[in-house]
Amino acid sequence: MWKCLLAAAAFFIPILPANADAVADFYRGKQVSIIVGYGPGGGYDLYARLLARHISRHMPGAPAAIVQNMPGAGSLRAANYIYNTAPRDGTAFGIFARNVPLMGLTGHNAAVQFDPRKFNWIGSSSSFENDAYLMFARKAAAHATIDAARNPKGPPLIIGSTGEGSPGFDVPNLLRDVLKLNLKIISGFPDGGSVNLAIDRAEVDGRMVDYSSILAAKPDWLLPDGQMKVVLQFGRSTRHPAFPDVPTARELTVDAHARQVLELAEVPWHLSRCFTAPPAVAADRVAALRAAFAAAHRDPVLLEDATRMRLEVHPGTADDIVEQIDLVANAPPEILKQLEKLFEASRG
Repeated sequence: MWKCLLAAAAFFIPILPANADAVADFYRGKQVSIIVGYGPGGGYDLYARLLARHISRHMPGAPAAIVQNMPGAGSLRAANYIYNTAPRDGTAFGIFARNVPLMGLTGHNAAVQFDPRKFNWIGSSSSFENDAYLMFARKAAAHATIDAARNPKGPPLIIGSTGEGSPGFDVPNLLRDVLKLNLKIISGFPDGGSVNLAIDRAEVDGRMVDYSSILAAKPDWLLPDGQMKVVLQFGRSTRHPAFPDVPTARELTVDAHARQVLELAEVPWHLSRCFTAPPAVAADRVAALRAAFAAAHRDPVLLEDATRMRLEVHPGTADDIVEQIDLVANAPPEILKQLEKLFEASRG
């Protein structure tokens, strides 16, 4: 009788995955590196540091988490490192520019050494739903309004950016070609903080950057009596509520083909703040990273920390990221080819 009761009881006991303890045993006492494709202080770095402070509590084995900055080539250096060189045991993952997956699909940059469809995507800290990619300009600069920037006469609006391939480089070039904006792009700054400093010194006129990054790093730019103004919005189909008088890029063209190019170029903004592990990491460890990432972004302590840092948190899953990458991969060939040509032209 007792044997029957024990057998019946065992039927109702949940069976834990055989490898759950093995994953915890692997991570216990270890250190997980979060690689950032930019220097300290920028938006990507802030999101990585936010995650690093909280993800350990949700990881099996509670490994320590540290941030490793790896700037270079508009974060392409970090993307190549994560794909080809970083440990493939689940102790390293990272974040790089949102347009990097697009670069991997268009094939316009010979320095790309990865296939974005083979990364082990973990999740995104922000879907960009409450954010915007903004063109800021010093109020004292020439062409500091969108109407003036569309005038080919006179001095150009000088935009500072990090390396070629970064959003701060590619998007102004795209807008210059598609919308005929009178822009000059100065690239090579090591990180966003360096661009901000150059603007403060009036060495360049402005830059393109996330609204959330400016809220966190340069809120004085948003003051009514500040030196900066917003000229244009990108990455959105509608105007951000905070900037009801500033047009989106899509509004500024009536050409259907050009609009399709812009819409495809804006897909990476739905991949905002995405984290990924290298290919070939064991499936159970990838699953653990994804579960910990999701749990951390539901954690009230992280959310309170994000509010204090003025960071917008609206997380997305690995499936969300893959869906957006597939959207680009399956875009009409003529639109994808046009986008590739625009990027190639922008590099001279």
